[in-house]
Amino acid sequence: MVENVAFGAVETPLGKIAVAVTDAGLATVVWGDTPGRRESVARRLGLAVAEGDPDGRTEGVLAELSAYFAGDLRAFSVPVDWRLLSPVQRGVLGTLHGRVPYGKAVTYGELAAMSGTGVPARAIGSIMGANPIPIVVPCHRVVAGDGLGGFSGGTGVEDKRWLLTLEGYLQPMLDWDI
Repeated sequence: MVENVAFGAVETPLGKIAVAVTDAGLATVVWGDTPGRRESVARRLGLAVAEGDPDGRTEGVLAELSAYFAGDLRAFSVPVDWRLLSPVQRGVLGTLHGRVPYGKAVTYGELAAMSGTGVPARAIGSIMGANPIPIVVPCHRVVAGDGLGGFSGGTGVEDKRWLLTLEGYLQPMLDWDI
């Protein structure tokens, strides 16, 4: 029997965020939600799309994302399905998930050292760019030594800036109305 993946979505200040949840836990977080995107994600994961969400497995993730975006949640407790990642990705992303809390940030080089994987800082950027579980596995908290660095989610670095501001790592920008 092929394992299936259930999908759900929630509206956020950064647009609609969709999640894919397997029997083991959260497998993917993506910006946007369409039937085509769900099929594409399921195909990439090698799983079948569940009809609806009969066992309610997306409810906890969606509730936590809503609370996070409302400023009411600082640490996600939903289980993550790490099985679909390579051992190196698991090492780096697992370190990020477990050791870089809300409101803090680390540089690519610091995360490379913390992970103990031997992955150089430049490769950490590639792993962050391919992170299938952004926000919950907070790749937005990894910054360059001389600025914010990149971000592959949503509209890019502006969404990273928004998330870091929500968490209090960055101060809100003034809106100059001249």
